[in-house]
Amino acid sequence: MATKSKAKAAEKEPKKSSYSAESITVLEGLEPVRKRPGMYIGTTGPEGLHHLIWEVFDNSRDEAMGGFASDIEVALLPGNRVRVVDNGRGIPVDVHKQTKVSALETVMTTLHAGGKFGGDGYKVSGGLHGVGVSVVNALSTWLRVEVHRDGGAYMQEYARGKRKAAVKKIGSSKLHGTIVTFEADPQIFPTIEYDWNKVVSHLRQQAYLVKALRITILDARGVDAELVEDSAAFYLRDLGLEVPSMTFCFEGGLRSLVKFHNEFQKPIHKNIFYVEKEIDKVQVEVALQYVDDISARVTAFANNTYNSEGGTHITGFKTALTRTLNNFGKKNDLVKNGDDTFTGEDVLEGLTAVISVKLQEIQFEGQTKAKLGSVEARGAVETVFGEAFTNFLEEHPDEARSIIGKVVLALKARKAAKAAKDSVLRKGALEGFALPGKLADCQSKDPAESELFVVEGDSAGGSSKQGRDRRTQAILPLRGKILNVERARLDKMLSSEQVKNLVLALGTAIGDTFNLENLRYHKIIIATDADVDGAHIRTLLLTLMYRYFRPVVDGGFLYIAQPPLYKIKRGKEIVYAYSDAERNKILGKDAQKIQEIEEVEESAPVAEAEEEAPEKGLPAQAGRTAKTPKVSIQRYKGLGEMNAEELWETTMDPARRVLKRVMIEDAQEADKVFDILMGTDVPSRKSFIQSNAKLANLDI
Repeated sequence: MATKSKAKAAEKEPKKSSYSAESITVLEGLEPVRKRPGMYIGTTGPEGLHHLIWEVFDNSRDEAMGGFASDIEVALLPGNRVRVVDNGRGIPVDVHKQTKVSALETVMTTLHAGGKFGGDGYKVSGGLHGVGVSVVNALSTWLRVEVHRDGGAYMQEYARGKRKAAVKKIGSSKLHGTIVTFEADPQIFPTIEYDWNKVVSHLRQQAYLVKALRITILDARGVDAELVEDSAAFYLRDLGLEVPSMTFCFEGGLRSLVKFHNEFQKPIHKNIFYVEKEIDKVQVEVALQYVDDISARVTAFANNTYNSEGGTHITGFKTALTRTLNNFGKKNDLVKNGDDTFTGEDVLEGLTAVISVKLQEIQFEGQTKAKLGSVEARGAVETVFGEAFTNFLEEHPDEARSIIGKVVLALKARKAAKAAKDSVLRKGALEGFALPGKLADCQSKDPAESELFVVEGDSAGGSSKQGRDRRTQAILPLRGKILNVERARLDKMLSSEQVKNLVLALGTAIGDTFNLENLRYHKIIIATDADVDGAHIRTLLLTLMYRYFRPVVDGGFLYIAQPPLYKIKRGKEIVYAYSDAERNKILGKDAQKIQEIEEVEESAPVAEAEEEAPEKGLPAQAGRTAKTPKVSIQRYKGLGEMNAEELWETTMDPARRVLKRVMIEDAQEADKVFDILMGTDVPSRKSFIQSNAKLANLDI
């Protein structure tokens, strides 16, 4: 018995583990940043790479927000280097009491070190994490800081976050400010390529947020590297370089930003509402204007940092907006039915607004600062905006009536849309929630492995139904071009059979009852022909998905199929080419011969031939000859021209197909492009097409 008891006791004892104090790794200095860069900049992809520029720029911008700087220059340099200059106070270079080294070195090599945690360094700043410039230093293969202050010029260089030498004085200077030049580390970033348009877009936005701040951007990547490196110029623009450059300076602040957003819209009231006021140590700034549109464009900033996910300041703004318009409408008998009450959805329709708050002690939800969490911001915005907007409506009665009229139309449209939506759902309920008759559904009920191909026309639908994998692939053919939903309300949309079929097939519902969890397919694949009509249908579908199924796009569930343009047969070998360049690469030396023959007779496929043939009706010695290569090439104009086997091999087989995932990197820019291309402003669309004509890849 005793032996058995000991055995049982032994079984209950925990197994010995190698987990001990020696297992705990302590990372010093900037090592944590290099070990886990995603924790600090979100990603090591393009967004994270550009985030390095934003972090350095934010330090200069914070100087401007404090009234210490008025001019910032950002330059893209040869060798993937970036240079940011400001005319602020300059980072202190005296010895820091706690770290026993220069304050400059402390800031550049220590996380959570800076002038934003107390004292009188900054009244407000972009954030209180204090990791910005030190993180850039850690993730750069090389970085140099040059400081001008107190009559001297000082410099220090670093390699992957570690100093090369102590701070040294390099001369005297009558200037003041900081110059930071860095080179991102290829060990961290797989691809180092800065997007000029992305840089310009971000910095333009920042210029709107700090009145009278001058921001200059230079693309000097094409100049001689030695010219830039050897230059002692404080600002590179002083060198007179003939390079792409942009300069932004806006006295109007947020008013100018609202005007920019509404550049291609028709305002329903002339005056842009604006208020700027500080309450309870929270500085609130709001600008708004209603336009003749059904979409809302509400942009939020906290300490000049863009909050893509909103936050407490947006909550306060929406609450005050809804309450103010309801009170004003009922008080002035502008709402005929006393039972009608505006909802948040009603008052947002057609609204362009920018909300900016500045706080001394600020809290974001996450290091990327996408959402503001400071509770005091809600009450401050609600109070300041509510009072000012009430006064605006009372002082501008004509504009107030236009705004209320716009909201009343939105209310009526919401009720009509609800009736139409209920009708669709009610019809579905009566039919046992039957899916559209045109839909050839897949057997799998698991959304993670299910795919929906939205194809153009019955011909392509027939081929794809025959060639698909029935277990995981569903087919929904569309007949003709769907409704342009850019300016169509929900009730009109749901009257379109094509749109209604797609809504039912997706399973998410639409509008306020939309639920992404009910999405029936985790790959929605748009497969249209490679011609102008196909491109138009694809654009209409993308507009629908962007405006009414945005979470599907944001979730990465939307794709565009890439069917081949050519089928090339060389003997028994069959190869598909997805572009002219790929076709020429496959054909090699035969490509030129194919092009010569196509110039003579474009319509007929090139048949196989073994030798030169004389022209018909002429003697061989007198006739012109054409060397026909031993290949045949077929040009596809549409999916309907492919048989089921070809369609499976090229477009539907997961092992061989090419898909492009639709992603939205810049929602504001995407919104503006959809407005231009699909809206009613013909002159702006004409201008856009003329400006971008060279970028188009047309197949007419």
